Amino acid sequence: MASTMLSLASVSPSASLSTHETPKGKVKLGSSFLSLNKERNNLFAKTESFGRISMVAAVNVSKFEGVTMAPPDPILGVSEAFKASTNQSKLNLGVGAYRTEELQPYVLDVVKKAENLMIERGENKEYLPIEGLAAFNKVTAELLFGADNPVIKQQKVATVQGLSGTGSLRLAAALIERYFPGAKVLISSPTWGNHKNIFNDSRVPWSEYRYYDPKTVGLDFEGMVSDIKAAPEGSFVLLHGCAHNPTGIDPTPDQWEKIADVIQEKNHIPFFDVAYQGFASGSLDTDAASVRLFAARGLELLVAQSYSKNLGLYAERIGAINVVCTSSDTATRVKSQLKRIARPMYSNPPVHGARIVANVVGDPILFSEWKAEMEMMAGRIKNVRQKLYDNLTAKDKSGKDWSFILKQIGMFSFTGLNKAQTENMTNKWHVYMTKDGRISLAGLSLAKCEYLSDAIIDSYHNVS
Repeated sequence: MASTMLSLASVSPSASLSTHETPKGKVKLGSSFLSLNKERNNLFAKTESFGRISMVAAVNVSKFEGVTMAPPDPILGVSEAFKASTNQSKLNLGVGAYRTEELQPYVLDVVKKAENLMIERGENKEYLPIEGLAAFNKVTAELLFGADNPVIKQQKVATVQGLSGTGSLRLAAALIERYFPGAKVLISSPTWGNHKNIFNDSRVPWSEYRYYDPKTVGLDFEGMVSDIKAAPEGSFVLLHGCAHNPTGIDPTPDQWEKIADVIQEKNHIPFFDVAYQGFASGSLDTDAASVRLFAARGLELLVAQSYSKNLGLYAERIGAINVVCTSSDTATRVKSQLKRIARPMYSNPPVHGARIVANVVGDPILFSEWKAEMEMMAGRIKNVRQKLYDNLTAKDKSGKDWSFILKQIGMFSFTGLNKAQTENMTNKWHVYMTKDGRISLAGLSLAKCEYLSDAIIDSYHNVS
């Protein structure tokens, strides 16, 4: 145990301080006693030498002394570094959060209207059931699969409100760990930074399948299919429903069909992470096409949803986990177990964001307004993507093909820059981004595209 050494000042033999043999466990100093409590580590020992008395005390240290400092989050840490910078040209392209052309946070008009409705109705703040708000669960499943989808009509979907996408993934991971012991989850290489954390903390083993091809800055489709085919039968395959994070590279409709063929052939279980429905292409139906394709084949699957991006409800932590089963009876039992997992984890979910979603998606007028706002946000990102490409091709005289930027979709672009090059982007150009080369186009304005293209060209060509 770590200890602090305490020495008394010199004391002559004639001083009033004296020592005696006393009952076990105590040392008498004059008329005072110091109790020795070994169990509490308040230990005092004495030594005599040339008329001096020395005392050694072992001082309590924290029971948490062995807890080490955790490394900064690779994504959220970018924002912290950005805030600390005083450079006027700085850009925060790390966190995937939508910004206006003035690079300010944006609260959707339709969200404000939904919140006003809640105030007008005088809705309370009572606890929700463990599974969440019933109206939310209904509309979110219908939004994902389509209200007329047989899996909805036949009540084959177990839907539980979760703490946005992260919490919904965590519920699913716990379900896998409990009812599919030893089953492996396959995740894309690369993937969203929190996926591995979620499965690690859930004690669910995972491995990677090839996805990104650095040579083409595109999809390694052959490698992806090969790795999924080689995985143990009955594995869970984590797929990004649209706008793959971090690459922005999605399979084509034909490729999705082939992916479904392999998963079906190997008796795997598809597990979708849908964080950008409607926000990627601007169309809710287009962005849900991959999920609906698998459901139409009669496959059982899991889908985690988030409303952080498409409704801008980042801080509300609103999402859901959906499990498509072969029958309504199975779905009922699965839902009961998801509730059982949620109860000791967080008891029940928050109500505010759930009511916003239920109001927006459940009201035809607000729903139409939401779709228009989503198209606007998706359109702004597409314009920024095009402008960045135009600046890069106009300024870079090397002949490098930058067209991969236009082939990517959603709020992110995978630049292909390596760690050293991204450090140059930050240290020299004050562009804050993740070390894997991902940039959030949602945090970029048309006015800053030229500056960013200069930074990318310099970092790509002048830093090895």
